[in-house]
Amino acid sequence: MARAFLIVLDSVGIGSAPDAARYGDEGSNTVGHIAEACASHNADRAGVREGMLRLPNLAQFGFGEACRLASGNVPPGLELNGKPEGRFACAAEVSAGKDTPSGHWEIAGTPVTEDWHYFPDEIPAFPPELIRELCAQAGLSGILGDCHASGTEIIARLGEQHIRTGKPICYTSADSVFQIAAHEERFGLERLYEICSIARALLDPLRVGRVIARPFIGRCAADFIRTSNRRDYTMPPPDNTILSLAGRAGRAIASIGKIADIFAHVSTGRAVKVHDNSDAMNRLIESAVNLPDGGLAFANLNDFDTLFGHRRDVVGYARALEAFDARLPDLKAKLKRDDLVIITADHGCDPTWRGTDHTREFIPIVAFGGSGKVPTGSSGVRHTFSDIGATVLKHLGLGRSGALPLWE
Repeated sequence: MARAFLIVLDSVGIGSAPDAARYGDEGSNTVGHIAEACASHNADRAGVREGMLRLPNLAQFGFGEACRLASGNVPPGLELNGKPEGRFACAAEVSAGKDTPSGHWEIAGTPVTEDWHYFPDEIPAFPPELIRELCAQAGLSGILGDCHASGTEIIARLGEQHIRTGKPICYTSADSVFQIAAHEERFGLERLYEICSIARALLDPLRVGRVIARPFIGRCAADFIRTSNRRDYTMPPPDNTILSLAGRAGRAIASIGKIADIFAHVSTGRAVKVHDNSDAMNRLIESAVNLPDGGLAFANLNDFDTLFGHRRDVVGYARALEAFDARLPDLKAKLKRDDLVIITADHGCDPTWRGTDHTREFIPIVAFGGSGKVPTGSSGVRHTFSDIGATVLKHLGLGRSGALPLWE
């Protein structure tokens, strides 16, 4: 029986979406701008990189051609050598916003039809009555932050004050998100998780997409670093995602990385926590060996977004893309004859763009199989991410959705 492996490269967009101007993102292009910076040596900020972006495996599956569909150009270094070895396409999002839950939910076949709540870019960013209730229920004397901020910047700025006062750092961004940072050892990880759970319940009526626990360690501003014990508290997804349909059919499900959090642990099967992209690939390769027939492995690789996109680190982003590409032969070698792999993204986070937020972009779609059963060539420009979910359902024999599979 067929198996499916769905891999989301968090923030790996490939060019401005048709409605990017609405979000102030017209002209953004995460992969294109990284490749151009590498080719022109603009990525070589401290003598740490030279030469083209090198993604030979993705390029042969059609990744560069997916970029051409989105932006009109193949990024330098991603040219196809001969015929593609996979199926490729690009897709625009119909859900509002440019955040992680709506992108993943739409990939899973359920676009977000209602708008999220976004906090204003002003100080204070949060309603006073919300903070009063959070402090009362959580037993807090107050909070720090209460603003839009970059996570690494606000921890460096307020982390020492947090340790002295015991007040957690609360901040937001252009996404529908309420983030709470606290020292993992001095404040306590379980205490941080408890406060996030309280905040999640308070924010449900507002339709705030995520509450995120952001633990960090270190002694002072100079050495504070965030840990891998981040946890996302997401609103429950709509029904009839590919996960819920696979779960109801009794299929084995492996949710790798943030997937279980993104889908609020609804029909997410075995939740597999990871430390970084390399660990996520290790778990994917293990799944290719161990996943039962008919199963679904759904993975999120988060480093692209968190470590490099938001931090506007072109060099780090390029290296992370190349490291992922280098692991693809290991994954492909473990596939069974009827397996399907789809590689995609959920939004952009152009490290050359202004600010530190996500960018509204087309996402790439690259598909290949265990023994050439996936038809090669183009599936064109798709008008919803949900076509990915429709393809997975069809491949696993779980019926049809209202979206269109990438091929018949």
